Amino acid sequence: MEFKSDEKKTWLEDESGKQIALLDHPEVRPGVVNLMHTEVDPSLGGQGIAGKITQAVAERLREKGFKAELSCSYSIRWFAKHPEYADVLEDPDMERQKAEMLAGPACGLKR
Repeated sequence: MEFKSDEKKTWLEDESGKQIALLDHPEVRPGVVNLMHTEVDPSLGGQGIAGKITQAVAERLREKGFKAELSCSYSIRWFAKHPEYADVLEDPDMERQKAEMLAGPACGLKR
């Protein structure tokens, strides 16, 4: 699985070049991105694609020395389940509080 990435998003394409998964992460301040929106095509349901794309973004941010703030409900939950990536978060305590307050389905995961 090969994700493509630019400064504002990371995505996955099918064989025809159609975007089938996406994580928007624009830079909101120097060295800080906001993980804003995760979307996965329903045909990929149950394959863990949202988690894989989030992990790929977290690893890329770590390599670049960037930090993340989270507004995407999926990303908030993912980071709460993966404390080994807390160093990528600009404010881990605030993100933990966001995760504790979430209820309902995650954004962008079409069912």
